Amino acid sequence: MKNKLLVYWSCQVGGWLAYGLSILLYSFTSNQRFTGVMYGRLVIGITFGFLFTQLLRCLILKFNLRPPMFGRKWWLLLTVFILTALLYSIVNSVFVEWIHMYNPEIKVSVSRRTLYTFLSDTPVLVAWVSFYYLWHYIEINTNNTLDKVRLESLVKDLELKTIKSHINPHFIFNALNSIRALVDENPKGARTAITQLSNILRSSMQAESLELAPLSRELDIIKDYLALEKVRFEERLNIEYDVDIDTLRNQVPPMMLQTLVENALKHGIGKLKEGGLIKITSTIKNNFHNMSVRNTGHLEESYSEDGFGIASTRSRLKLIYGKQASFELKEISDNLVEAKVVIPI
Repeated sequence: MKNKLLVYWSCQVGGWLAYGLSILLYSFTSNQRFTGVMYGRLVIGITFGFLFTQLLRCLILKFNLRPPMFGRKWWLLLTVFILTALLYSIVNSVFVEWIHMYNPEIKVSVSRRTLYTFLSDTPVLVAWVSFYYLWHYIEINTNNTLDKVRLESLVKDLELKTIKSHINPHFIFNALNSIRALVDENPKGARTAITQLSNILRSSMQAESLELAPLSRELDIIKDYLALEKVRFEERLNIEYDVDIDTLRNQVPPMMLQTLVENALKHGIGKLKEGGLIKITSTIKNNFHNMSVRNTGHLEESYSEDGFGIASTRSRLKLIYGKQASFELKEISDNLVEAKVVIPI
């Protein structure tokens, strides 16, 4: 509040001083000679202009005529402005008459001087009101923009938290099913799988509060997850990594690749009796980070783009990167599906 008042008074004082100086500058540049009377009238005009614009501001505040305004308030503002301009002209003229600040040779009546003052000085008051309202409209627009940005940021955080709250249960249930299959058949493998799951859950819980995480961290989670699934799938699951070392420090959405790997197992390898390959790649191309998860299989209807894994990936990319990121799911050969993510570096 104090800052706004300081700005207002600075503009009020500075504006009227600048108005007076501009008239003096014009008189000098146009070779018009200023007399003592003209200097006095200029000082009077600036002084009363300052006082009556302050009165106009008080009336605007009293009748709640600050923008935004609608309907009848504009007519009320026009009425207040005209009355203030008339009062300014009358007081100015009466004061000039009282102190004899005029040229006796061309003296006019107070009424004529009032009319002349109203016609000549009202445009200056119109300019003052225009700047006053323009300032407030700019301030409103700025505040609305800031509020919109804050709201979008809040919605973005809430949406990301909602997505993450779905990711973790989705992942946990898949992992627990894998361990359950090992308990009777391979107790030692089950114990190893539990340790791996513990590592994954620890990393997952830490990632819960992160918007982005290093790719190296995400790969560690994926390697633990695939190692756990390797115990269940045995020879049916083959894993390959083609990761550019320069991409390991790049920041990526946490658990995103993990979700794509889960989808590759569920819709690809899990449906093939002979199993297949999962290949994870990470490269840099044209200042964009390219990541992909390829799996043996076909892009069937069950691998729906409306499913949670695909939908959550698209949503997160849009929320974090906007239009700069892209996601594509397609068959790149007769027996190979690729989920590809491209994000800016």
